[in-house]
Amino acid sequence: MAWSQNSAKFAVCTVDRVVLLYDEHGERRDKFSTKPADAKYGKKSYTVKGLAFSPDCTKLAIGQTDNIIYVYKIGEEWGDKKVICSKFLQTSAVTCLLWPAENAIVFGLAEGKVRLANPKTNKSSTIYGTDSYVVSLTSNVSGNGILTGHADGAIIRYFFDDEGSGDSQGKLVTHSCPPYALAWASSSIVAGGCDKKLVAYGKEGQVIQTFDYSRDPTEREFTAAATSPSGQSVVIGSYDSPEAIE
Repeated sequence: MAWSQNSAKFAVCTVDRVVLLYDEHGERRDKFSTKPADAKYGKKSYTVKGLAFSPDCTKLAIGQTDNIIYVYKIGEEWGDKKVICSKFLQTSAVTCLLWPAENAIVFGLAEGKVRLANPKTNKSSTIYGTDSYVVSLTSNVSGNGILTGHADGAIIRYFFDDEGSGDSQGKLVTHSCPPYALAWASSSIVAGGCDKKLVAYGKEGQVIQTFDYSRDPTEREFTAAATSPSGQSVVIGSYDSPEAIE
């Protein structure tokens, strides 16, 4: 799912790889089908792993497991023709994707690389590489820094602009499990995964607080996280049970 930055459009990709577009009132106004990287493998040869609107809200980037990112021009009005305006073929599956406010499309790959795609030049480049599958990707409130979570538990930080904070870059901490739920709040970083524990880390990776749900038989693994626009709250999602942290 993805919400446009002007809050006027909300996109959802279904299990059958169709993108549904809703207005600010939650009414469905449009839809279009995604396409495979190679038509000969058919429409069921991939799944969509990431959606992100462009900063001007007229384009939608879609990351897929068949090693490609498509950027669709969806237009300013409902019903405008949907046209692929950029595509970025990769060497492994796209696992997560963001389009920060002031930067190009940022995405992670199954092979462990974190890359940048520039729709203006139709070229992509590697920001940094690891040997571990990228399981999660998030940005700070300003969009000038990113965090990636990896299958080996590593959480890595990268800044396009550190805005004078002086915070370090590179590997920040090794979480106790793959941090599929990862959020960057204004004063901490929250991570969670299959061990049913949520950990709030400080700016340099020190543990601030731990929330342990492992003894709760009704709890499941944490799989998703989102930060509020202010950066003051984080919502963590698990099976049938959202948790909120402030």
